Amino acid sequence: MITASHNKVTDNGVKIVDPSGGMLSQEWEPFADQLANAQTPETLLSLITDFVKKEKVPLDGVQSAEILLGRDTRPSGESLLEAAKQGISSIFGAIALDLGILTTPQLHWMVRARNKGMEATEPAYFEQISGSFRCLIGLIPNGTESNKADNSVVVDGADGVGGEKLEVLKNMLSGLVIEVRNSGKGGGLLNDGVGADYVQKEKVVPRGFGSNDVGLRCASLDGDADRLVYFSVPTNVSSNIDLVDGDKILSLFALFIKEQLSILTKKGNEKSDNSFLPRLGVVQTAYANGASTDYLKQLGLEVIFTPTGVKHLHEKAAQFDIGIYFEANGHGTILFSESCLSWLEATNNELALVSEASKQQKAALRLLSVSNLINQAVGDAFSCLLLVEVILQHMGWSIHIWNELYQDLPSRQLKVKVLDRTAVVTTNAETVVVSPPGIQEAIDAEIAKYPRGRCFIRPSGTEDVIRVYAEASTQEDADSLANSVAKLVDQFLGFGSTRQ
Repeated sequence: MITASHNKVTDNGVKIVDPSGGMLSQEWEPFADQLANAQTPETLLSLITDFVKKEKVPLDGVQSAEILLGRDTRPSGESLLEAAKQGISSIFGAIALDLGILTTPQLHWMVRARNKGMEATEPAYFEQISGSFRCLIGLIPNGTESNKADNSVVVDGADGVGGEKLEVLKNMLSGLVIEVRNSGKGGGLLNDGVGADYVQKEKVVPRGFGSNDVGLRCASLDGDADRLVYFSVPTNVSSNIDLVDGDKILSLFALFIKEQLSILTKKGNEKSDNSFLPRLGVVQTAYANGASTDYLKQLGLEVIFTPTGVKHLHEKAAQFDIGIYFEANGHGTILFSESCLSWLEATNNELALVSEASKQQKAALRLLSVSNLINQAVGDAFSCLLLVEVILQHMGWSIHIWNELYQDLPSRQLKVKVLDRTAVVTTNAETVVVSPPGIQEAIDAEIAKYPRGRCFIRPSGTEDVIRVYAEASTQEDADSLANSVAKLVDQFLGFGSTRQ
């Protein structure tokens, strides 16, 4: 996939999709880095030769391989896609399939579908998510507030591929009205004052939104449509937006799935096969707001933490029968294990014979529809948008009721420039520093000064900085805690540090 996601329009890059439809497995990353940075054809060739020996890759006979190619709307995408085609055609037996302009999650979905022997086209993708959405709308209980719920949403398409494709998808839906702004057609620049990354970080309205939108349910996609956040415009437009981030989306999904599972497996429902009890789990990183973690635990959910990065979250979520993961930035999805899907299918078929249209059967159908609507390969802004919308209608909730599930604790993030970011080594999902010695104790002493204080530091993955995240019961305390820990980082590791 040729995209630079939420970065500016002049940037471009590559995301590689594994045959499973997920992200490139981490073991391949060092090799991919070396290949990308090879200065000469000779270096490239020797890297490949060494790798083939080391990994014992059999090179006898011609193996066939299909590489699916997609790109976003960046102008540089065309020539980069051409370069990718040339690279692929230089390999015997490899065929490049140019699928044109796509969102990143569409390409992930297509790779997964193709390797499962299903139709892997854009119309098939749209049909699957719109069909399962229609099915979920049809399963909304009669007489709930949902029938009065507002069924329209205004979406900021980040002036990218997401806006363009959403214009197609919205016409295939019933029970939901989508107004797309910043669709890329009005001459606006991709990710320039628009998009999920901008909205989530700056907490301000994107370009094209303002005082006329007070009270409306609004959402924002990122540049390649793999992230989604919601927001509402406050009455006083000069103030920050009311942001509904990935943590709140996760909480809504977890609440709904837990509710359907309870209906399906409740005692006294002898008709369903209760010998299998699906294990539902939620996966977060240390950046998740502490209030969201408390809320999820109060619901009785199993919450586990991983280091930052979607690949870590996805891997952990796959260990549950139903695993839900999200980052606060709006990237996340729900994974269903094969055994859980078989159980749901069997339970649904059994219930259809004995008590069709019962509460239990509807719950089984809802969960099956969710598994078809959600993109199980990777976080997908479209499938998440449709799932949020159907759950809000199901609950009869406005964006304001949803946003009040819990109140976020005030937080602050800072970056500290250091000589060598690799000097910081963390453990326990990046929440505890083991090196340099002494710094964690100093951080703990600062945290102890603030009610509901929490703070951690971690090295950036891309630049020589250490990231500081702090949380406390007031914004003033969160700022103060972040600043005092940033000073500690500077003392231990910064340019002013005397320690080696």
